[in-house]
Amino acid sequence: MKSTSLSLIAGAVALAAVTGFAALTVPGDGGATVAGAASRLPVERSSLLCPAPGLSDLAETTYTSFTPVAKSGDEAGTAELKSFTAAKKDDKEKTTKDKPAKDKAKDKSKDKAADTDKPVVALKEPGKPATADVSGSDAPALVGTATGRLAPGWTAQQTTTVEAGDSRGLLGVSCTAPDTDFWFPAASTAKTREDYVNLTNPDDTAAVADIELYGPDGTLKSDVGEGITVPAGSGVRVLISTLTSKAADDVTVHVTTRTGRVGAVVRTADSKTGSDWLAASAAPAGTLVLPGIPADATSVRLVAFAPGEDDADLNVKLLGKTGAFAPVGNEDLHVKSRMTAGVDLKNITRGEAGSLLLTPAQKDRATPVVAALRVVRGKGDKQEVGYIPATGPVGAQATAADNRAKGSVLSLTAPGAAGTVKVTASAGSKGGTPVSKTYKVAAGTTAAVTPPVPTGLKGTYALTVETQSGGPVHAARTLTLPQDGIPMFTVQTLPDDGGTVEVPTAEQDLSVLDD
Repeated sequence: MKSTSLSLIAGAVALAAVTGFAALTVPGDGGATVAGAASRLPVERSSLLCPAPGLSDLAETTYTSFTPVAKSGDEAGTAELKSFTAAKKDDKEKTTKDKPAKDKAKDKSKDKAADTDKPVVALKEPGKPATADVSGSDAPALVGTATGRLAPGWTAQQTTTVEAGDSRGLLGVSCTAPDTDFWFPAASTAKTREDYVNLTNPDDTAAVADIELYGPDGTLKSDVGEGITVPAGSGVRVLISTLTSKAADDVTVHVTTRTGRVGAVVRTADSKTGSDWLAASAAPAGTLVLPGIPADATSVRLVAFAPGEDDADLNVKLLGKTGAFAPVGNEDLHVKSRMTAGVDLKNITRGEAGSLLLTPAQKDRATPVVAALRVVRGKGDKQEVGYIPATGPVGAQATAADNRAKGSVLSLTAPGAAGTVKVTASAGSKGGTPVSKTYKVAAGTTAAVTPPVPTGLKGTYALTVETQSGGPVHAARTLTLPQDGIPMFTVQTLPDDGGTVEVPTAEQDLSVLDD
């Protein structure tokens, strides 16, 4: 093996840090893979997409961008969220930098009408959130990239308040990384609902997406859900009730791409309970955790879907403050293959916050499923809806941005062994000193805590949860901002932020293999 192979190793490590994946095969050694214990390195680049909040002139939207303080590394970096128009303009400027001066002047004159070259939110340093406020229905979808020291764990939150109308509610969503496959249980085509799939394309070439709908009786056939073009650097909003003639209370939406990648999220609206974002469920799995059911929930509906060829039989348990129990009458759930199953758990919490755990009824038959909860708080004309999709554990760390001095509740649940996490309240966006606190979560329980608040807080702040020891802990943050007697709220789950990636570490000095 030549010494030049060492540069291949370095390249593989760098590739892993940027993309989250790298494999190394030694040339000239029979295709053998370099062995070694894996180590973790911080990512060097992260991408996020925020959907257009739109649909109401009364909307008030806050964008929050945050990166936790890293344990090491001083490399400079940037983290900017821009409107799609701005991002496209940046790309055009890169491709036209060699044009004659008169042509450049023409291009500038076309863009002069708007200040779209400036980022909507620009993060300056780790550990301190950056925010921006936008009013009305014209608030744009945002695309962003973080590099250098601002990339590991970069998180962005979009929070919209609509005080009146059919879109009334507190709508919160964590901006997502682009992908090619998304599952959304708990959507609906009912006449009382108006649910939109929001697709955003961050790349400079068009993406082509398919939207499949599944109701209680199986596929809701539609020709118009196939081959949806999402233009480069743009977004498309699709009203799912226009994709089928059949009205169904419980619908699972499956978004895939034939070419390219997109960000996808569903905006729901109900004439009685308001609106919120429905984020994608965790990937299909035999066991699912749905954390963060508020203590005062007046209605909880579980929606599940089995995408494979086999039916799924699930045990249903609520993990509460002191332990787990099966809800009477809903101890188990049968989910037929490719049919959406919904069950009304009513006021399952009975005044005690909790999390839902779905496990295979037979341990040797774990059929993959996806799931989400539709949660309602309040009564009569003062009801408000929120959604909790199944989610993975916090892993190394996870963050919820946009917390206020009051109104945040952090739910921590340990579905298996007991676990310990450290929760850090960042500096405030306009001032304040970080504060940390450690929580021990007993096995099979949920701890719903009022999280720490930065000392001398000014503005908003972020909460970062880090696993310290024990079994996996799942988490969700509930933000409540009451309005005219309505308990407006939104729930965001906290899966691992992917701030580090595993890369190979050689067990030997490869220079000794030089010819």
